[in-house]
Amino acid sequence: MSPATGTPERVRPVAPSDRRARITTRLVPGLLVCVAALVLLSMLSLGVGARTISPSVVLRTIGDFNLWHAISGHGVMAGLPERYADDTDRLVIMTLRVPRTFVGLLVGAALGLAGCVMQGVTRNPLADPGILGVNSGAALAVVLAITFLGVGSTSGYIWFAFGGAALGAVLVYAIAAFGREGATPIKLALAGAALTAAFAAITQALLLVHQGSFDEFRFWQVGSLAGRDLGDVGRVSPFLLIGCVLALLLGRWLNTLSLGDDLARGLGAHVGLARGVSAAIVVLLCGAATAAAGPIGFIGLTIPHVARLITGPDYRWTLPFSMLLAPILLLGSDIVGRVIARPGEIQVAIVTAVIGAPVFIALVRRRKLAEL
Repeated sequence: MSPATGTPERVRPVAPSDRRARITTRLVPGLLVCVAALVLLSMLSLGVGARTISPSVVLRTIGDFNLWHAISGHGVMAGLPERYADDTDRLVIMTLRVPRTFVGLLVGAALGLAGCVMQGVTRNPLADPGILGVNSGAALAVVLAITFLGVGSTSGYIWFAFGGAALGAVLVYAIAAFGREGATPIKLALAGAALTAAFAAITQALLLVHQGSFDEFRFWQVGSLAGRDLGDVGRVSPFLLIGCVLALLLGRWLNTLSLGDDLARGLGAHVGLARGVSAAIVVLLCGAATAAAGPIGFIGLTIPHVARLITGPDYRWTLPFSMLLAPILLLGSDIVGRVIARPGEIQVAIVTAVIGAPVFIALVRRRKLAEL
């Protein structure tokens, strides 16, 4: 009521520009906090392990390192000044921990974005590279390459991982598309679970018959950031970087698809094209990430839900937050795995499962996870 006239006051609607400004003011600081957390975890990743190295040594080593010389074919030692040739701490940082940290950042971002895109495209809160057959397809393809073609390096794994990831995604969608209703979220989840079990059974059968393949595959299968070098980083980083950039551009498409196919078509969206492009980007991200670090679960499943708690349903914000929160979880899990089992370590995929499963259960208990 107006105190002067006693008549009801009209509520002034909030302009869309004002609403966008408020959302930006609230979420941009969150992105900056995530970036700061990633920088801190990267420093810890370089200094923490079986051999603890002080932050001052880490900073001086990074400042003196010439990355271009190292990745242009001259090797890691070419990137360090000659006075560091016999310095064990600096050699540990550059030969072991820098590649490990780079892989953690890239693979984490790829898995977070892939999970977010898959959940948006399928409108299924349980969509995940591990559940919808992408990881199991990549793993089967890698086993076949090891067993029958003698492939034994990341540069060889990556192409077979791409092919297996693509095959898994296509088969899951094709199976789910049978029937009048098409590929509904529930049918996609069921088809993915069934195909994942089938791929896993074939993989295990091959490994039991070919012991040599098992010895080669078991180090890759557990999911780890250890044992990679800058050459491996250089081979997978173009695919991961391109995939991440393309995934970040899908925000508007995913927002439209979240309204349902009929309404999306009514708004002028090409639903088939959007799903096809999104699926290709997911295969690119998952294939490269799985080739680099092995199958790592729970990140693509859990992180998009955490991001949506912060951002709401707008994928233009959910995607960037997923890209930053996922490597925070992955690097943090890798650091925890090094600390709790010194002088050895627990592989990162085991730690992410231990951390990610309770977080996801808590999210399920707090809020009803319906179709997206």
